[in-house]
Amino acid sequence: MIATDSLADWLGARTDAQLVKLLRLRPDLAVPLPASMSVLAVRAQQRASVLRAADDLNTLEFAIIEALAANSDARTIGTAHTPLTRATLHAALEDRVTKTAFTAALTRLLDRALVWQTGDDLHLAPSAVEALPWPVGATTMLPDALTEPEVTAALAAAGQAERALLDKLATTGPRGRTRDAAPDAPADRPVPHLLAARLLHRIDDETVELPVTVGQVLRGEPVTDPHALAPPKPTLTKNTPAEVNAVGAGEVGELLRDCADLLDALGRLPAPALRAGGLGVRELRRLAKQTGIEEARTGLLLELLAAAKLVEKGLPEPTPELDTTDDFWAPTPAADAWLDAPPATRWVLLAQAWLDLDRMPWMIGLRDAADKPIAALSAELRIPHAVRDRHAILGLLGEYPTGTALTAPDIGKLLAWRMPRRRRHFRLDAVTATLTEAATLGLLGRGALVSAARALLHGAPTSVADAEAEMAAALPEPVDHVLVQADLTVIAPGPLVPELGARIALVADVESAGAATVYRVGDASVRRALDAGLTAAELHALFATHSRTPVPQSLTYLIDDVARRHGQLRAGMAQSFLRSDDPALLAQVLAAPVADTLALRAIAPTVAIALAPLSELLDQLRAAGFAPAGEDSAGAIVDLRPRGARIAVRPLARKPYRPSPPSDEQLELLVTELRAGERAAGARASKQVRADGTRTGTAATLALLQLAARVGRPVNIGYVDAQGVASQRVVEPVRVGNGQLDAVDPVTGTTRHFTLHRIASVALLD
Repeated sequence: MIATDSLADWLGARTDAQLVKLLRLRPDLAVPLPASMSVLAVRAQQRASVLRAADDLNTLEFAIIEALAANSDARTIGTAHTPLTRATLHAALEDRVTKTAFTAALTRLLDRALVWQTGDDLHLAPSAVEALPWPVGATTMLPDALTEPEVTAALAAAGQAERALLDKLATTGPRGRTRDAAPDAPADRPVPHLLAARLLHRIDDETVELPVTVGQVLRGEPVTDPHALAPPKPTLTKNTPAEVNAVGAGEVGELLRDCADLLDALGRLPAPALRAGGLGVRELRRLAKQTGIEEARTGLLLELLAAAKLVEKGLPEPTPELDTTDDFWAPTPAADAWLDAPPATRWVLLAQAWLDLDRMPWMIGLRDAADKPIAALSAELRIPHAVRDRHAILGLLGEYPTGTALTAPDIGKLLAWRMPRRRRHFRLDAVTATLTEAATLGLLGRGALVSAARALLHGAPTSVADAEAEMAAALPEPVDHVLVQADLTVIAPGPLVPELGARIALVADVESAGAATVYRVGDASVRRALDAGLTAAELHALFATHSRTPVPQSLTYLIDDVARRHGQLRAGMAQSFLRSDDPALLAQVLAAPVADTLALRAIAPTVAIALAPLSELLDQLRAAGFAPAGEDSAGAIVDLRPRGARIAVRPLARKPYRPSPPSDEQLELLVTELRAGERAAGARASKQVRADGTRTGTAATLALLQLAARVGRPVNIGYVDAQGVASQRVVEPVRVGNGQLDAVDPVTGTTRHFTLHRIASVALLD
């Protein structure tokens, strides 16, 4: 109770700005609003609140906590406890930390009320020692275990049975019981070998313990040294900002192109969803093969598209012709607007979706607890700390100058020093995978943050617009020309303007993508363009206008040859029909085996009908070597390419609730209310209406309030608001009437109004 009283007095002496900072750092202390500093002090020492506040403490701050705890435990029974002061605490640590770093660390502990002062003496919240991420004494005793390189070398020399034993202890717990720990145990057993190599510590004849460093190396965690109170110094790699932005822009081009291909593939054939909600391995492989994208990258891009609401699970329209009524993964209508948006706008949507994604896509394909592969888009990828860890990794890179890159091991070690309670989140595989995903999205170039990513991470109201502008400046300007080669390849020396890009994609197939995209023109691609309604003359004009190189004759001949054969057969709906101005050609079709497949029947020398749908009629004839074209009722060629399925976004879909932290203005108001309650609790009453705790009549309340208003005396009123919350407040009555008390709040200087029948007690103050 003494500690609570001294903490309450110390909190009462803090400034309003310091109390606002405390409530910002520990928002759980303000809910509900404490009635006094004593209540606030009790909450500040509760175990759950202390452990929550200690999550972001660094190694130096935990060393201070350990030193204060060790001093408290060192006293003997019957002797008075002598608290440490700033000077004595710094003297105990000065050989390992500078005064500036020590002062900053102690200030952070004081700001969180994990440590407080009475005079020069420092006091520690009792539960703070339970938050230590290592055994007590680790920061004060010199380490006697093997170093990381020594552990790595010793593990390499260990046998299979010895390694299996170490792996078991690393995953289940550091201590194990065995009969081989006794000094007279057979020397050829695994445990004596490990004890001799110092990969195990002997506790007694039947107990061994895995050293902390060995366990960290086995689990892939960053190796931490609690005795080192200065942060590790990473190795920095310098790059020019222009080079970093250029590399990032190149990745963005690949990202946008691959995402467009995935949307097209899902639109043509939506992927069935698993019953658990994810995407099966077989469907993931199909999409990867169809788009030519690696499986791991396909999984990441699907997660991005789903997070950006460009892909959704549901029943698409048109419904796929499959023997199932389950849900499918397919594009949403928002995908069409996204495809038409400028590249920088499209990138910002994907990058922001990844930064706010509470999932870890790099875990796709890993084994779960049941030894089954984790599916893409499944609930198993949702990790509560994913967003926080991702921002911590990229935020660390953002602390260094533009163009500076750090290695994954250095990032893990530095973050583990800064947040030792969360060090397992920064395993080497997790940090490496996060950096790889960031590079895939174009947030990193050469391992350093690009300028657009820095703007996006800034968190300012204009950060999205700034990031979009930075990426637009980094991306190459769209070009309005191509280079046609004699081998029927078309080279785009950069991203094409939208209209030209759409035309080239229609008449040619992508052969290789990159900073310069290579297309190839063939029979099928030319026929595709003609099917879409383009004429041979328009195709000749397209290449003649936009090619910086002479159009080769081979391309001219190809277009003319395909156009001459294209459309000689005209198909329509009957179910479907087939007509040709050349009776011999139609007779050739009717004599082919495909006529039986389609159930073709001639109704005139130049017309035949089929029972098959029009799309099947065209596909079968083309597969048989013919070149039919679809036509409408006027005889004009129509574009019959599939438009792709779409899933309507459900308007009532529930978004995850993420409470926003209180603003500084709200916290200042809370502190004002707290001060008022503290003043009311400490006020001395000279006369009160309710001395025995029972409610008084309205007449007595009115009389005392009117007296206080006449003589200008403050009163302490007990008030119950409309929500039933009781509070004490010191006010200066101004007017009493019409069932209401108008009084000035001396803390804020504002006039407040109180309903008389809600006033439970009144006391005149001296």
